[in-house]
Amino acid sequence: MKQDEELILKVTKEVVIKFIEIGRLSVNSFDEIFKQIHRTVHDSMKEISSEKPKAKN
Repeated sequence: MKQDEELILKVTKEVVIKFIEIGRLSVNSFDEIFKQIHRTVHDSMKEISSEKPKAKN
C-alpha cells in the first residue's frame, strides 16, 4: 500500500471514530458513510497534492 493510501485510510478511520463517538454514525449507515468520508478525504488529498509546486532537480 502506498504511503498516500495509508494516510487516507488513517484519516478516514479517525473521522469515522469521531462520528461514532458523538453519535452521528450508526451501524446501519456505516458502509455508506465510510465510503463517503473516504471519497472526500481521498479527493481532498489528491487536490492538495496537485496544488503543491513540484520540486525541481
